[in-house]
Amino acid sequence: MTTFLLVHGAWHNGQAWERVIPFLEAAGHRVFAPSLTGYGDKAHLLSPEVGLDTHVDDVAGLIEDERLTDVVLVGHSYAGLVISSVANRLPERIAHLVYLDAMVPEDGETAVDVMPFTKALIDAAVDGWRVPPLPEQPAPLGLFGVTDPADVAWLRSMLSDQPVECLRQPVRLDDPAVHAIPRTYIHCVGGRPEGITRRPVPAGARVRELPTGHDCMITMPAELAALLAETTQPSEIGQPGETAQSSEAASSTRVRAANPVAPGTTSS
Repeated sequence: MTTFLLVHGAWHNGQAWERVIPFLEAAGHRVFAPSLTGYGDKAHLLSPEVGLDTHVDDVAGLIEDERLTDVVLVGHSYAGLVISSVANRLPERIAHLVYLDAMVPEDGETAVDVMPFTKALIDAAVDGWRVPPLPEQPAPLGLFGVTDPADVAWLRSMLSDQPVECLRQPVRLDDPAVHAIPRTYIHCVGGRPEGITRRPVPAGARVRELPTGHDCMITMPAELAALLAETTQPSEIGQPGETAQSSEAASSTRVRAANPVAPGTTSS
């Protein structure tokens, strides 16, 4: 049994993983998918003081309170910053880092450094500190890559504002031990809004792709769960310096578009 800790991105909450969790649990894994401070069941805690450091405390605190070890720590989008600092704080607890269509920072960087377009979001913040969710766009971009009307309505129901301090506070990656943790980068390649660019991953990185939009946990939950489960296989865990796949070899990791829904979850 492997412990997965799934960390949602900006504007979302832990409910975003609702379709992925049954697939991982059916395979015998233990799964945590908390809502960060200011979202979901913690929405009442949203304030100008909430920032990246708050969310790092959320995740690190859960790991310590639950006495978790050998964790596969998954960060979607903005949460690439969160899992990086968590791993820096508790490297001995983390078995694998998964950057799911996520920001990939260096030590001392903020969201603006990793993805410069976030500067415009900060400048346009409501009341100087609240960044509203990005608007829905015409297909195929949709709302965070989700285009099915029922799914868009479900996703919209869980979105809330993002405090600007989440985008301003820097990541800490100053413990050498964090750089020895194996990593996987999962890229959603089904379309990307104008102005949003993906930072190149390190040479030799282990990369997987999903042919869908940004919120792949909603549009391709079974396929995402299968890629996450790869990290539990010793032969599949990429090590620092592992040779990168050629495009031909990587073809087996590009799964076909589908939209399965796990039993008991919101239908598409």
